[in-house]
Amino acid sequence: MDNQEFSAVDHQKEIYLRGFSGITPLVPVDWHQLEAKARAHMSRAADAYVTGGAGLESTLASNRSDFEGIRIVPRMLRDTSKRDMSIQLFGHRFPSPLMLSPVGVLEMVHTEADVAVGRAAASLGVPYIFSNQASKPMENVAAVMGNSPRWFQLYWSKSNDLVASFVQRAEKAGCSAIVVTLDTSHLGWRARDLSLGYLPFLEGKGIAQYTSDPVFQRLMDEHEPAATRPGITLELLAGVVRMVNSYPGGNFFSKLKSGRPMKAVQKFTAIYSNPSLTWDNLSFLRQHTKLPILLKGILHPDDAVLAVDHGIDGIIVSNHGGRQVDGSISSMGALPAIAKSIDGRIPILLDGGVRGGADMFKALALGATAVCIGRPYVYGLALAGSAGVQEVLKNIMAEFYFTMGLAGINSVREITRDTLAP
Repeated sequence: MDNQEFSAVDHQKEIYLRGFSGITPLVPVDWHQLEAKARAHMSRAADAYVTGGAGLESTLASNRSDFEGIRIVPRMLRDTSKRDMSIQLFGHRFPSPLMLSPVGVLEMVHTEADVAVGRAAASLGVPYIFSNQASKPMENVAAVMGNSPRWFQLYWSKSNDLVASFVQRAEKAGCSAIVVTLDTSHLGWRARDLSLGYLPFLEGKGIAQYTSDPVFQRLMDEHEPAATRPGITLELLAGVVRMVNSYPGGNFFSKLKSGRPMKAVQKFTAIYSNPSLTWDNLSFLRQHTKLPILLKGILHPDDAVLAVDHGIDGIIVSNHGGRQVDGSISSMGALPAIAKSIDGRIPILLDGGVRGGADMFKALALGATAVCIGRPYVYGLALAGSAGVQEVLKNIMAEFYFTMGLAGINSVREITRDTLAP
């Protein structure tokens, strides 16, 4: 799919002209309305999984509140008639500093899931980081994106063979970088999910990268210790039906008889994460790919320096959307010290709390090269599929464009600490 150059001015005009004809926007432009409408549209389980955070959700809250203490200082009488939002990153030109974070189990909010997101991202040339926990195999998403940019998120499992296979598939699928997520060696204490007693992976959801992988299919035939069996209930039987339906292939009864859906879930839960990883393991990944490698989940300046020392190509400052450690430092709170420690040696991306173009501006002013969003595009997906994702992206990019101009800025390179209040 070939993306067309996005015009923020035309997008704003279109919204007003359609409104004059009585046609309201496809998805709410206001963030609070977008979130409220999407949450009302989703199931209880999907709402908990997408919107929830760890523990008391104080990290989730600080990801937003720490943006509020940062103020832009607009400058006047500067010619901003020729603004340029584009950035250069790892030898590629992107239309703006906006990227899509990996979000797993998107089938919980829309049947087309990752494919719908990929189609929307490609229409605007916005880079999409494929989720390791996707609902659709990476090859399916790449097929609808043409030459548009995409990266691959890697959860480092207990099987290095599987790690290598995922990376090789990502390269073949046209991904131009590998993002290793570090902060999920265990699932966080996610109170909303726990209150419902619901984990989508146990139904075979969000494991499409695994079930489509030849190495994983081989690993499924290895013996796993028998799991403790709960008592038979109607809900258990319904969960088994959903598990079988989630497994690729056509005939329900042949899949059920084969036992492969159950084996897939058992093997996934056994090898999903590897808490024994250290910095020394990163050399294995470098041996298996020449693509740029980024580390996602960096919050301490010393870890950022270690990333540089280990030859890592970029980092993503992130606390997993507040879903892992309650009371953690916010992504925005961590950014300035990390930017100082890196001192421009490698790109820094920020993930967490970004809800609009003004947030993008603030993050770039404090040292980010680009920003990633998660929940906003998921809400667009829940409400209107691919078109909803596209609309959310257009709204954020347009606000960023107008924020630049109204602040007296012509290019991303001019967005520095001097554009903010002391």
